Amino acid sequence: MKRIGILLLLASTSFAQKPTWQAIAEKQAIASFPEFYELLSLQNDAHEPADIEKNVIWCEAAFTRRGFTTQRLNTPTVPLLLAERPVKNAKKTVLIYLQIDGQPVNPSSWTQPHPWKPVLKEQQPNGEWKIIDDQKLKGALNRDWRIFARSTSDAKGPAMAFLAALDALSALNASANYNLKVIMDFEEELGSPNLPKAVQQYQQELKADMLIIFDGPRHVSNQPTLTFGARGICEITLTTFGPRTPVHSGNYGNYTPNPAMRLAQLLASMKDADGRVLIPGFYDGVVLTDEEKKTLQQVPDDPAEINRFLGIAQPDAIGGNFQEAMQHPTLNIRGLNSLYIGAKARTLIPAWATAEIDIRLVPSSNPERLINLVREHVKKQGFHLVEKEPTEEERLTYPRLAAMQSSISYGAFQTPFDSETGRWLSRAMVKAFGHEPIKIRTAGGSIPISPFVVTLGIPAVSVPTVNPDNNQHAEDENIRVGNYLDAVKTFLAILMEKL
Repeated sequence: MKRIGILLLLASTSFAQKPTWQAIAEKQAIASFPEFYELLSLQNDAHEPADIEKNVIWCEAAFTRRGFTTQRLNTPTVPLLLAERPVKNAKKTVLIYLQIDGQPVNPSSWTQPHPWKPVLKEQQPNGEWKIIDDQKLKGALNRDWRIFARSTSDAKGPAMAFLAALDALSALNASANYNLKVIMDFEEELGSPNLPKAVQQYQQELKADMLIIFDGPRHVSNQPTLTFGARGICEITLTTFGPRTPVHSGNYGNYTPNPAMRLAQLLASMKDADGRVLIPGFYDGVVLTDEEKKTLQQVPDDPAEINRFLGIAQPDAIGGNFQEAMQHPTLNIRGLNSLYIGAKARTLIPAWATAEIDIRLVPSSNPERLINLVREHVKKQGFHLVEKEPTEEERLTYPRLAAMQSSISYGAFQTPFDSETGRWLSRAMVKAFGHEPIKIRTAGGSIPISPFVVTLGIPAVSVPTVNPDNNQHAEDENIRVGNYLDAVKTFLAILMEKL
């Protein structure tokens, strides 16, 4: 009996010491930091194909090491990369979307040696972030440390976290019960211009039952989140013209029309003081039922917290709250340019003024229709539209001249909360965190997913994991260490959840 008791004690001790899957996830996350740094050190501005090629090669090697076969899906510019790992007797195939490219950088604006040389930082009592030794990532971790580099959050962080989750799955001698396909996009920050045609061309290679997007920030509370839709996007470049060349504001002021002033007036005519678009028909088709509004109200938004996060006193009045605002198309001025400002300012009347505009689309939006509404509005304000630069005859014929170019990147998408995909991901999130995730109907940002949804006929859901205050697209982009650890745990839970 004594021997049996000892054996039972040894067995129970061994069982107690056996690491949990969550512990394995964290171990693999920590082990992945050197590889993460390696990936972040590859410049990935999509305007530079030679740099993108280095990222494609890196991803090919990383997925091959993990038992995937890879295939380049060629486009007129840089390829998409498809990685596949089937399993025996799988009844489902899951397609995962990863973004690898990043926004351009201005190194002088970053508070570190270089945007593509990752550094570990710790926040100081005065709020500043101080570089600390990267070797600290090998020891006891502070979840509030952050890794700073371009694409840490948008979106190499999620990509590396997925690779670490695959390593954790292997360490557990486990396997997903569904086939895995991973599509990597290297032109997302350019609007994925070649993606729609590529999805059409490679339908068979991309065929799947559902699409999961590992991209984007969590809810502003930084709690586990699922997002069931995203807005699409189209762009407009609007230029007004004045004198042929800039002229002296003293000699010709009060006589020569100022294109910057006219552009400001034209843009101001498009919205009221509350931020609502005044162009007739712009919001047509946007209808929220009482049930949909009830669903939106379940998101635990704190308006005061959101305002503090943004640094604003009062939001625009589009919809009744933040979530309702996300269900409407936007008309956003994302950039203005004319002459000089600051120390370079001169007493000149500019020759032209340009506004860059983006329109975020919702499922009911028709991008061609919205662009045409803007075009007709410009005409109604008395402007004659030209293709690019006006001719001499046009300058002397039309009092108000403007040029307008437009492009459409991709549409919006939306998947029901209670879809098979939604229920499956919710189960995985509950196992990972012990409670239901925050479920968002439509994210404010845009990701190139509608081509998959429309062409392949599959539902799509986003699993955002990065910290909301990550400075994506801006200087000092970062990822919180705790969010990276949680991302690995999240993706491992999804890999282990049965379909």
